[in-house]
Order: sequence, then C-alpha cells, then structure tokens
Amino acid sequence: MDRFSIEELNLMCIYDTGTRSELMAGLEKISTELAPEEAELAELIQSALKKLTTMSDQEYGELILVPDYKEEDD
Repeated sequence: MDRFSIEELNLMCIYDTGTRSELMAGLEKISTELAPEEAELAELIQSALKKLTTMSDQEYGELILVPDYKEEDD
C-alpha cells in the first residue's frame, strides 16, 4: 500500500464518511467543483484517490484518520 502524505491524510479526515467508497465518491465530487486556480488541491485529491483505489476496505479500516495539527510556539 502506498503511504499517504500528511496533506492527503488531513484531506481525508475532512471528507471521511466512514467508508472508503463514500470517501472516494466525495473526493471525486469535490474535484469536479474546483476552480482552475485550485490546481494544487486537485492534484492532492487525485493523488489520494489513486492510493485509495489501490487499497482494500480492510486496509482503509486500519487507517487512523485524525488531523495532524501542529501548534507553533509564539
């Protein structure tokens, strides 16, 4: 299984519905609604979708989808 980047995991956390197929459908829907200037987000979505497509539902179930927030000291 390809490893997901932090950015991909954070994206997946935002749109996670509990199942791999629903997450993929949600990401595909979002990708059709992006403006041309959102090319970087479109690439991130496509990268995550490619990896989600190659994994099983069991592998998806083993993912820990918790946003990675870093707090910065002032």
